[in-house]
Amino acid sequence: MSPDLEHAHEQTRLLSHATGDRRRGPQKPNDDNFSISSSSDGYSGDQNIFPTSTEDKLPYYHFVTVDLLRDLVKDSYQYSHGHVRNNIRQNLVSILESSFLVDIAQATVNDWKYGYCADNLFSTKENCCKSHDSLDTDVGESCEQWHMWVSGFWKSFGVFLGFALFFGIVSASVTTYFTKANLPVAAPRKAGKPHGIQAFAENNNVSKTVYLAAGSGIPEIKTILSGFVIPNYLDFKVLAVKAVGAVFAVSTGMCLGKEGPFIHIATCVAYLIGRCVPRFRHNGRKMRELLSAGCSAGLTVAFGAPIAGVLFSFEEISTYFPRKVLWRAFVSSLIAAVVLRALNPDGTGRLVLIETNYRVSYYPSHYFVFVLLGIAGGVFGGVFCKANFWWSKTIRRYALVKSHPIVEVFIIVLMTVLLQYPNPMTREPGVSTLRDTLGDCRGSSKSWLCELESKGSRSSCVGWLAYATLTKLVLTTITFGCTVPSGIIMPALNAGAFFGRLVGQWITTLPPGIFAMVGAIAFLAGVSRMTISLCVIMLELTGELEYVLPNMVAILVAKWVADLIESQGVYDLVQNLQGLPFLDLDYCMGLVQKQHENVEVLIPPEQTMREISIEIPKHGMVSKNVLDEKLEQLKRRGLLDGGLVLVQDEMLQGYLPEAELESGLNDLAEALTATSRIRLLGSCEEGDFDLSPLVDRTPLTISAKAPMEYVTEMFGKLGLRYICVVEEGTDAFFDECCPVRISEEGSKEISFSLFVMTDVCSPPNYIVVQGLLTDIPLPTPTDEDVEPNTIGPESSSSQEI
Repeated sequence: MSPDLEHAHEQTRLLSHATGDRRRGPQKPNDDNFSISSSSDGYSGDQNIFPTSTEDKLPYYHFVTVDLLRDLVKDSYQYSHGHVRNNIRQNLVSILESSFLVDIAQATVNDWKYGYCADNLFSTKENCCKSHDSLDTDVGESCEQWHMWVSGFWKSFGVFLGFALFFGIVSASVTTYFTKANLPVAAPRKAGKPHGIQAFAENNNVSKTVYLAAGSGIPEIKTILSGFVIPNYLDFKVLAVKAVGAVFAVSTGMCLGKEGPFIHIATCVAYLIGRCVPRFRHNGRKMRELLSAGCSAGLTVAFGAPIAGVLFSFEEISTYFPRKVLWRAFVSSLIAAVVLRALNPDGTGRLVLIETNYRVSYYPSHYFVFVLLGIAGGVFGGVFCKANFWWSKTIRRYALVKSHPIVEVFIIVLMTVLLQYPNPMTREPGVSTLRDTLGDCRGSSKSWLCELESKGSRSSCVGWLAYATLTKLVLTTITFGCTVPSGIIMPALNAGAFFGRLVGQWITTLPPGIFAMVGAIAFLAGVSRMTISLCVIMLELTGELEYVLPNMVAILVAKWVADLIESQGVYDLVQNLQGLPFLDLDYCMGLVQKQHENVEVLIPPEQTMREISIEIPKHGMVSKNVLDEKLEQLKRRGLLDGGLVLVQDEMLQGYLPEAELESGLNDLAEALTATSRIRLLGSCEEGDFDLSPLVDRTPLTISAKAPMEYVTEMFGKLGLRYICVVEEGTDAFFDECCPVRISEEGSKEISFSLFVMTDVCSPPNYIVVQGLLTDIPLPTPTDEDVEPNTIGPESSSSQEI
């Protein structure tokens, strides 16, 4: 017995003989000159804190997942090295400046459809005529500084239409020409088409065309915060195009809002600032914490609602939201609200965007009306989600629309102006319309709607409101999803407000603006399925604390009814439509619990196991040509997040991701020959080409007999990229899993984007599950799907989706 063991006591290290190379993830080197090769030709780490992996060096430029658990370990190294002060103030100021400019520019450009200010061409109608009380569409007749382009209804209509079409073309052009990108796509199996491994590999070579600045950006940000990487989505070019496109898109008068783009813009600013700080730039987990705070500040700026901004990021956007992120988001929203009030973009001097003061309370009998509005909002929300999804899957797939998206925008703008301009209620953009609809005509409001109600002609008022409601519903359905920056929040609020005001015409005990407020929140709840954050948004938007309970009733009823019609909200459907790999943990868990399967169902065919595993000799080194062959096999399989399982004496020794293997081989390409040996395991010696720091020596494992619920929870809550599945009662090696589909008859399909590795020399003993559990339907592999050399680089093609 050694002397060390004879004198062991409580402070003795139990594993003093163990080396540190089994630590998960990249290791902290002993000096700052760490290299993956011990020779002078090797690649030197570019960080003084710790060597970076491939995903660190190219953080947002690969369509892959982020291992949040691994980033937690890397953060520990950074923390021990020393704190890096993040420039939160610079982050917030940049967010507010960009949002402030968008808000002011949009108001100015929108007013150009009516006329111009003689004193300052870039002044809004409100600022030009700030000494006048009336701000309706006829303000030019009573304001000397504001000059209308022409007089008369039809001439004004022609000028309005011309400007709107021009603004729409500008917005669609900058969006399509400057932010067009091609991303991999995994499509479901179709009749007569290849399926299994072959189909997935082919689909990986087939790209889908996306416009990064189009839409609201919320579904994509939600996917990014869940641990996935969308290339270039948060770059400065996308931010600039999003801002310019949102200004002109909202100014057209189309049924869209700028609130969603505000959130995307704020997240872009947070990302760009975070890239200046090494602690965030090289750690996906920390970066996503910063992005969550940026989302909170974005909604705060959009609605002047700081508390709602925090709740929105927590409820709707973020998958990973620990307590420290909650606190940081709260501070970010607070500072954003303070600066927003100081900038005063609306000229009111208040943070409340639509301040109301009804000065009356409701009775218990009014709850029936609130429930009715909730039912109507749920019906609209469910029908809207289905109709908009159908429109995007069918109409937008026609060759003319898909190849020329500007044509679709042109037609939608034309239809919008033709339907909305005759009605003064729908002529103005979203916030102005919502302010008039929620307004109390007993006060000083001089809107066209109040004038109409004051005349006592209920039939005329009902007719205009019904026309406005139907117009908004139809136009919102066909507008959302077109190739311009657009949000769904304000159009849904407007449609619900019109319907609520319409219902309020028959109830004289309360001002109709109250029912407009409840109807607005009910319609948005049916579309988005938001609950708590939505209630707080309306509270901070109007300042009406008295009507929190009616709003809560309407939200709950609307959500229940909408879920009966369509189980998914609009943002979830957009994720499915675009093939974004987002894990809806609750939904997936519900399906998995109905299957009653164990993890062993993920075991793939034998051919798959051979291709993604590698036997490591005792000396721990493998020739370069063997690694090149394995890398080619991984690429040929077409999976987005591939990797090699390292096996030694039928025992799992580690996992080497495909991207890091490729990067390491490229860095050493000049110094290597085909017969050069590269170290993957063991201690590095002088002259070795060493890739062992890129190997994960401690991958997470789970028994093959474990329930599928365990794997689902681990992927969803730990943010893993892969899991090793070991055979019950042994630590011997198993294999790689191809996409496995968990489906339910008549329901949405769920897939594991997985890998598994196995030892072909003995019965399978464990597997590795790779990737995210996603909502993308993928085909079940069979032995026929894994014939070697069926897919090659020559089969790659490009297809716009």
